[in-house]
Amino acid sequence: MAVLNPIPAPPVAAPALAAASSAVPQAAGPSCSLQRSGSLWQLGIEAQELTSAIGLLAEQLETDDPEQRASALAELEAALLAEENNTQALTAKADASCWVIEHLRAQAAYRQQQAKRLTELARADASRADALEDLLLLVLTRLQPSATRFSLPHHELSSRKTQAVLIDDENTLDAQWLHITTTSRPDKSAIKEALKAGQQISGAQLISRRSWRIH
Repeated sequence: MAVLNPIPAPPVAAPALAAASSAVPQAAGPSCSLQRSGSLWQLGIEAQELTSAIGLLAEQLETDDPEQRASALAELEAALLAEENNTQALTAKADASCWVIEHLRAQAAYRQQQAKRLTELARADASRADALEDLLLLVLTRLQPSATRFSLPHHELSSRKTQAVLIDDENTLDAQWLHITTTSRPDKSAIKEALKAGQQISGAQLISRRSWRIH
């Protein structure tokens, strides 16, 4: 497994370091530069700045504007490729990107849990409302069977007559009264086994992919 180990930079005199820093082209970021200086005492601050800058660029990837998304992708790519020959800086930017990825995935998982919880609460609320409405109408129509409208101090219950078909037994219906739908989808498991066995299948091929995980 390839590992990016930071390579200590040789000591550089202060004037030379300043000249080198000013000579390096800066990658534009949304709120701060994605370039790193050589001052060791600034590494903690710069790590936070890198993470924040990459996070802000990542936010632009959600946009519906294809030009804005392409611009953000290009800037992220340029920021990483700019350090192609600087292992230490590339490692820092890659690590900052991983922090952002982990944060976004954790945030997505949390929001999915909250969405599920809110969906269940909404379903329960709707179910209670339906049950209470059915009970209310049952009582009111029992007291006034011929009523088609109920006027209350702050609400009004109105009704209209509709017609619906109630199916008593679907199995006894003739074929002409049945709406038949047919769906199909590729059996990827069977196709995969056949391709691995050497069989040629028109319209399908076996490809190899490498999956990555951030630990």
